[in-house]
Amino acid sequence: MEAKIEQQLEKILPEDLARAFESAYHVFQGKTEHMDDLLKHGGVLLRKAAQRFTPTQMVVGIAALAAVAVVLISRATDDDHEGEAHDVSRSDRPKIGGKR
Repeated sequence: MEAKIEQQLEKILPEDLARAFESAYHVFQGKTEHMDDLLKHGGVLLRKAAQRFTPTQMVVGIAALAAVAVVLISRATDDDHEGEAHDVSRSDRPKIGGKR
């Protein structure tokens, strides 16, 4: 009976995923006070996943998460600069068909 309860406690629950992603979202928004929560929830999720998956599956899973994070961060930084007007004219260049 006790072994069954212990085994059930080590399952990856949807709440574990939700907490980790929520903490990551807050940190991504710049709320650095949630960094401790992210480390705690991410560590719990990683510990539970390490018990369930082989080392190869863990490496591939972490690499996939890292790739997704890089894509999301690059898109977020591109969106920050989208729509900004930049003056690309140079005052030292002569205009076509005109005088300086």
